[in-house]
Amino acid sequence: MKLTVDIDSNSGFCAGVTRAIKKAEEQLEGPDGRLFSLGAIVHNDAELTRLEAKGLVTIDKEDLEEMQDAKGETLLIRAHGEPPATYRKAAALHFRIIDCTCPVVLKLQESIREAYSEIKEGRVDGQIIIFGKPGHAEVLGLVGQAEGHALVVENWQMLQAAIEQGQVDLKKHIEIFSQTTKNPAEYSSLCSRLEEVMAKENELPMQRFAGRGLLTVHNTICSQVATRHARLSKFAIEHDILIFVSGKASSNGKVLCDRCKSLNIRTYHIETPAEIRREWFREDDKVGVCGAASTPKWLLEDIANSILAFNGE
Repeated sequence: MKLTVDIDSNSGFCAGVTRAIKKAEEQLEGPDGRLFSLGAIVHNDAELTRLEAKGLVTIDKEDLEEMQDAKGETLLIRAHGEPPATYRKAAALHFRIIDCTCPVVLKLQESIREAYSEIKEGRVDGQIIIFGKPGHAEVLGLVGQAEGHALVVENWQMLQAAIEQGQVDLKKHIEIFSQTTKNPAEYSSLCSRLEEVMAKENELPMQRFAGRGLLTVHNTICSQVATRHARLSKFAIEHDILIFVSGKASSNGKVLCDRCKSLNIRTYHIETPAEIRREWFREDDKVGVCGAASTPKWLLEDIANSILAFNGE
């Protein structure tokens, strides 16, 4: 067996995650040492274990609610961001906050707040729709910007059901946003179908409907994520077998891995080198190792070295 292994140069931590981990390490290596993270700083168990060994303590919303006083302690807000209520609670507990919300997410939060303000104050008669994974940390933060008054849909079927149930008024103005890590093609398709049904409901041809401004589509998918989809697609096609590395809880990981599987049936989703199986590989396979925005480069390198070790057998 003579395998060759390539690591996808575009895989690994996105800028937002890189920034959050750098901030966490600076705090952990400082005089105070300990740092609380509200939720997993990254959806990757190997990286979490490394940071926990340095003193990172991961807590959840329930832990935050049960606390009485955190004076002298530091709380990190991860790249996903949080709703306004979380900041109020942390301030009431006297936490020092290190806000690592991704700048792309911060901009999206601001856009949703502005859109909701127009609706709440009666200047616009409409509603907000968010294309994202229900319950995802980023999405919860986005919904919080609209004080809970936003409809979250993950696909066209969910949106169609909401329309049929009267949760969406197609004759009113709709502002639609996307979670930053969603598939750009899926978002585009959903927005196009929404435009079609709105035009039909308003009895307008598509060209005239577009000029009415009843639907505002916000381009809120991270550009780094958007280009990663295209580049990863090319990477998947160029290799005989793909080893996709990410935590199973990573939303971005699931989206990207599904994309790889649609283009290369020999795609295997793993979290650690221990999951690699020799029988997956054929003689002279050109192996591609890639991952999500939450996958550290050092883990991709460990995976690649583990595969190359089969050449010595």
